[in-house]
Amino acid sequence: MITRKRLAAGACGLLAALAVGLFPASAVAADGPTAKEPPKVDLVLDVSGSMRATDIDGQSRMAAAKQAFNEVIDAVPDEVRLGIRTLGATYAGEDKALGCKDTKQLYPVGPLNRTEAKTAVATLAPTGWTPIGPALLAAAQDLDGGGATKRIVLITDGEDTCAPLDPCEVARDIAAKGIHLTIDTLGLVPDAKTRAQLTCIAEATGGTYTAVQHKAELSGRVRQLVDRAADPVVNPVATEGAKQCAGAPQLKAGLYSDRETFGEHRWYRVDVKPGQELRASVSIAADRAVNNDYGVLLRATTVHGREIVRGAEAGDGRTDVVSTGLRYPKAAGDDDTGKDASPTAETVCIQVSNSFSASPSVKTAPGMPVELTIDLVDGPDGASDAAAFGLGHGWWLLGVLVLTGLLAGLVWGWVSRWRISVWRTN
Repeated sequence: MITRKRLAAGACGLLAALAVGLFPASAVAADGPTAKEPPKVDLVLDVSGSMRATDIDGQSRMAAAKQAFNEVIDAVPDEVRLGIRTLGATYAGEDKALGCKDTKQLYPVGPLNRTEAKTAVATLAPTGWTPIGPALLAAAQDLDGGGATKRIVLITDGEDTCAPLDPCEVARDIAAKGIHLTIDTLGLVPDAKTRAQLTCIAEATGGTYTAVQHKAELSGRVRQLVDRAADPVVNPVATEGAKQCAGAPQLKAGLYSDRETFGEHRWYRVDVKPGQELRASVSIAADRAVNNDYGVLLRATTVHGREIVRGAEAGDGRTDVVSTGLRYPKAAGDDDTGKDASPTAETVCIQVSNSFSASPSVKTAPGMPVELTIDLVDGPDGASDAAAFGLGHGWWLLGVLVLTGLLAGLVWGWVSRWRISVWRTN
């Protein structure tokens, strides 16, 4: 029995040695699932002199913020890398140049030591200016690097006091870099100007703005935003469309982000195999003041310029985002794109256009945010599908209009003859 066990152990050891020799550790690790990079959150807190005001549930704004931070620190998910940055926390003088540099990293973005983070927050006292723009730039640096979900949560009770560095423009510049960083803003008892500025900052990066008047609202909202960072999300891939289809970026199924100025056309390319259906949608956000009456056009054409299908949507100023989409099923064995086309896939050109306009005082750079979704799915099996039947090409709608016109003409002719016969009889 002992001999058999020793033989079995020896055989197992020999197999293990062969496995290590044939499949090195690096190769095994490469084939295994890669570890997901932990999300990063930077809490940016206003510690300016106005935070002394006692109008939040009988406490000062600073005391309410500290209490909310302590509750958030206790509840931060383990996978989140949290940091804390302050603005207006150290300089109480009148020199604007110094006051507008007053932002510092109170707790570095990384694995959270709850005791150390709470101790750092406890030392804060309302002090100086409100340099929101410089603080956002510094917070973006705090979160720089890697492909993780990145989020800035800004808590302030007033608008920026360090113009001309407009924090709204800072947020647009951050969004234009394509680093997938979202800025959420919370206003403590804000006035109209503060509300407008914080809304602009949030909308520029796809974030949210929340007005806060009570401690429970503040802690609950900050916890919600931190938890949201830990949720799995799809980050759009930054791309840059071309001015024409030739030389346009080649896209696969996925989510993409771009920027487009007023009245611009941008082109992209997608390969669609026989038996596949291309589904594309685009959203353009009006992240600045624009004129009413605007639209978005999404077109699919062949490489030779023949239009395949289009989608369009218009707005009148009541919404900040306009979206449209299209579908193009390529039949199995379909080969009508010319002899230069690939025998296995058709290159479809996607055009994104807009008709936005604005007053001369509105800046056109960077362009407005564009989010483009490309999906390739199995095509429809039969003509019962509206897209396969020709709705995307317009023929189905044209047939309905012709039939309706024919029926209307027959009915009108019958009514006219009946009226004439009645008139002659009388």
